[in-house]
Formats: sequence, structure tokens, C-alpha cells
Amino acid sequence: MSYLWVTIGSALGGLLRYAITRLTITYSIGFPFGTVLINVLGSFVIGYFGTLTLQNGRFPASDNLRLFVMVGICGGFTTFSSFSLQTFDLMRSGAWGRALANVLLSVVLCVAAVAAGHMLAHRSTPAQAIAETAQEEYTG
Repeated sequence: MSYLWVTIGSALGGLLRYAITRLTITYSIGFPFGTVLINVLGSFVIGYFGTLTLQNGRFPASDNLRLFVMVGICGGFTTFSSFSLQTFDLMRSGAWGRALANVLLSVVLCVAAVAAGHMLAHRSTPAQAIAETAQEEYTG
């Protein structure tokens, strides 16, 4: 049953990714701003939701719900493979500065977004929310 939840979540995440890509296409000429935005949003959601829904979190969630959101939606939504291809294309076309900016912005902003999501969720959790099992720590 967990495979079904991941499949449905991935489809939803992919649809959301496509919609945001279409909405940001005019801003992404020469630099993949849409991809950076998608990766930052996905990183925030996985940090926020992952912390809130731990077994000792504010809103404990079933394994299937966590898989649906964290592996399915976030996995289908975030675009690391697109990021990698776009970075490679920038390098291949000689735009090394933009390629480096894409790598730095994506990595720094996504790690910061996970931390922000975690801290925001942690503030609303009465007990200290930490992963208790390997499955809670990493569900992807």
C-alpha cells in the first residue's frame, strides 16, 4: 500500500512542479529561477512536515502519510535532476558564473529552507521533536 501512496504523491508533486515551472518561465530566461524556487519550497516542506509529523511531534502521522508527502509529493516536486541538467547546460554553454551561482543558491537556500521548516515546526511542538528511528530520520 505504501507504494500506492508514493505513486500518488509523486504524480501530485510532478504536477505542482510543472505548474510552477510554467508560471516562472518568463523569469527563468538565462537562469533557472523556477527550479531554484521549486527546490527551496520542497526543502522547506520536507523540513517542516517531517518535524511536525514525527512520532513525538505536534501532529504524529502514519508512515503512509509521511511517505505520501515526503517521498511522494516532495520527491516528485523537487527537481534535483533538472537542476543538474540546467547547471550542466550552463557550464557547457560557457556560463560558468551562472552555473556556480545556480549551485550555490540551490544548495545554500535549500539547506536553509529545510532548517527554517524544521525550526518553525519545532517551535509549535511541545516536546523536543527528534527522529527516533532511522525510518523517521530519512524517508527518501
